[in-house]
Amino acid sequence: MKKDLFTLLGGFLTALLFFFGTIGVSFEWFTTESINAFVIVVSAFAALAVNVYAVWKNTHFTQGFKAWLRKRKAKKQNN
Repeated sequence: MKKDLFTLLGGFLTALLFFFGTIGVSFEWFTTESINAFVIVVSAFAALAVNVYAVWKNTHFTQGFKAWLRKRKAKKQNN
């Protein structure tokens, strides 16, 4: 699904490039190569964000949950 989203992003930007070309607006930096590079950067950033979230969740959230379980177990043993 992620690959499909990035393909749609690239398709939209390419359509925008052709639209600008049709109405006579052109930018030197807005080319097919820059669109492809942008899609690659966006997909790499999305993968980085997902991985950073997974690392955070597995370290901080799991440690907090284990601490909560230890407190709960200690509380039950005291009663």
